[in-house]
Amino acid sequence: PTCKKLFEITQTAVKDLQINSSVEYLTGAEGIQKIVELGAVSSPLLVVNGKLAFVGFTSDIEKIKRLISENSN
Repeated sequence: PTCKKLFEITQTAVKDLQINSSVEYLTGAEGIQKIVELGAVSSPLLVVNGKLAFVGFTSDIEKIKRLISENSN
């Protein structure tokens, strides 16, 4: 449930920041493969522009907005 919730909060953050970008939710073999590629050892992950921005769960939308902004360049 934390993976799905992080996805939903991230969608809201992207909308609030008025960023014209897609938010992807990966699960199953595809999700596991991406976790391995990024070198993470747990989930959920927040990846921005192919860069690992955050590992774990937070419901703090302001933190997510900050992470997105910091990793968007």
